[in-house]
Amino acid sequence: MKNISTVLNAVLLVAVAVLYYLHFSSAKPSEVETNASAKASDLAIAYINSDSLLSKYDFFKQISEQLEAKRTKLEAEYTNRAQGLQTEIENFQRNANTMTIGQAKAVEEDLMKKQQNLMRYQESLGQELMAEEAKLQNELYDKVAEYLAEYGKANNLQLVLTYSKGSGVIFANDSLNITNEVLKGLNESFATTPASTEK
Repeated sequence: MKNISTVLNAVLLVAVAVLYYLHFSSAKPSEVETNASAKASDLAIAYINSDSLLSKYDFFKQISEQLEAKRTKLEAEYTNRAQGLQTEIENFQRNANTMTIGQAKAVEEDLMKKQQNLMRYQESLGQELMAEEAKLQNELYDKVAEYLAEYGKANNLQLVLTYSKGSGVIFANDSLNITNEVLKGLNESFATTPASTEK
């Protein structure tokens, strides 16, 4: 889930673009000119602390738990197979002296094939986990973007920024912080929506 902060930043960037489009697409040319020449103090700007949002958003907690459960399950499956192969290798090493050269060669080839299959299986599990993570990140993106578009329209916001350590925003006045309001709305919406990610 390391990419979640990046995904959330992208969500907020898209939300800003949507708000910008909604605001200016309905405006007449003269209104656009007036708005373009407006002072910075007249702009409705807000920001969200992405770290706080992620740590307290119930949907994010749920998908993190789902992903961890999936990772644990896949790791257990791989470990079982790897241990089975290791047992076969140890048995071969113990019994190699009692085998003919032909038998030993055949067992070695079989074990090599099984080892290659195990490596392919490990790769497929990794791809499956990445696909699941991408799916859950997309769901997170969609939920936050949809909510921010509605919130921004309802509150006449023209710009919403993300604020987190290492972001482009160095200082932000607390009066512009809408994290708690957005978080409350997202969690209320999530609580009343059937979970689509549960399996």
